[in-house]
Amino acid sequence: MEIRLVDDDKKRFMPLLLLGDEQESMIDRYLDRGDLYVMQAADGTVAAVAVVTHEGEGVCELKNIAVSVQLQRQGIGRKMVEYLCRRYKAQYATMLVGTGDSLATTEFYATCGFEYSHTVPDFFTLNYDHPIIENGTLLKDMIYFKRKL
Repeated sequence: MEIRLVDDDKKRFMPLLLLGDEQESMIDRYLDRGDLYVMQAADGTVAAVAVVTHEGEGVCELKNIAVSVQLQRQGIGRKMVEYLCRRYKAQYATMLVGTGDSLATTEFYATCGFEYSHTVPDFFTLNYDHPIIENGTLLKDMIYFKRKL
């Protein structure tokens, strides 16, 4: 698998980005200002995408990460996170990631070395035009995790 930075026509990856953040208008808020990374297999198949934004004061944020449905639960997401942490280590002290309060997602970030940072109450109910349900849980608050780089 090869990971590369994509600078042009980022929206062509929208179908996969929507797996990580299911409202296109929300993705539009950070896609142009963020760095888009694409992980591809040798045959050119896109396995995963991720977007990292520069938040200032030594902080970057992993805004979106998504793995193709047929390739999930094979360690690809973890490989992408580790790549991004190595990539940004020289430039930033901390990486943030915000997610819904879903056990599967919060456990994933914990196993990737992230720890709880803070909560933004009602983020999903105030910012999305429809209810966001993940693994049977209605998401309300945004839970932020941080990892020292």
